[in-house]
Amino acid sequence: MIRFQSFPYKLLLIIISLILLLPISLASSKCTCEESHDHQDQDQDQTPSQALKFKLIAIVSILVSSALGISLPFLVKNISYLAPEKGIFLLVKAFAAGVILATGFIHILPDAFESLTSPCLGENPWHRFPFACFVAMTASIGTLMMEAYASGYHKRSELSKPQPKPLDHHHGDEENHDGDVHGAGFLMEPRNSSDLIRHRIISQVLELGIVVHSVIIGISLGASQRPNTIKPLVAALSFHQFFEGMGLGGCISQAKFKLKGMAIMVVFFSLTTPIGIGVGIGISNTYNENSSTALIFQGLLNSASAGILIYMALVDLLSADFMNPKMLCNFRLQLGANFTLLLGASFMSLLANLGDH
Repeated sequence: MIRFQSFPYKLLLIIISLILLLPISLASSKCTCEESHDHQDQDQDQTPSQALKFKLIAIVSILVSSALGISLPFLVKNISYLAPEKGIFLLVKAFAAGVILATGFIHILPDAFESLTSPCLGENPWHRFPFACFVAMTASIGTLMMEAYASGYHKRSELSKPQPKPLDHHHGDEENHDGDVHGAGFLMEPRNSSDLIRHRIISQVLELGIVVHSVIIGISLGASQRPNTIKPLVAALSFHQFFEGMGLGGCISQAKFKLKGMAIMVVFFSLTTPIGIGVGIGISNTYNENSSTALIFQGLLNSASAGILIYMALVDLLSADFMNPKMLCNFRLQLGANFTLLLGASFMSLLANLGDH
């Protein structure tokens, strides 16, 4: 059986390595564009100390909002009307899925397009092929393959174990234990176990997609020397991390990890963006947002992150819940889920506009 609890440790090592490699790439300054000089002229009267003050505020604000958002599902899980078997739970999940979907389509993918089609990159090949779409598509397919492989590995492991003798049909229904037999001698894996494995895979892959983008936006904010750019981003990213954390926290809660693994995933999400801001502050003197290396690195990672989040939102979160017999048999619940889905997507789309001004 796959040891899913060990995955957060591997995830931690992957992203820490990414954080350590990013400053090397982002500090490259082989390309300078007129756009960067224009920004410098506009902000020459603003001191680095002003920018640093807003960056420190951003670290605290984003840390608190991230921790609160991802912890909220655990704090309210004992409230009876928010239990997984209740309709309100599906409405909350639809809202969170809308947030994640808009994050991929509205926040991350446009950034990837902007980076990979920048005038600072050569015409060939970056302007001749839609790399952002290609990488996003490849990441979506890769996510599908990884989920299918992990689920298949688990099922094969279960089937390879010694099987108990078939039980009487009625006795199996009454006991409802692992290893119950339904039908003529056919042993089926308990649905609860399969659902648990599925939720664990979803939560782990979803966190991977989220934290990759969080590293990038944290470094970009930390390296910026323009207070007029940083100020609106503090509010926008705080709300962004809160609702994104709420969606991720709901998935982690359903996965029912052991306390240690769950705590690692919660703390890791909460700290990723603030750590990225800290790294950005450290490289701010040598950072050039228009360097070819930085643009390519950010564009490719953002594309992959967008592909993962879009796939997860549509396939693992929305499709599973919207095809749930409980929702299909309840027209009012269907209407409510569609409304909260659109509400979550619309809210995150408005936050993107806030961050641009």
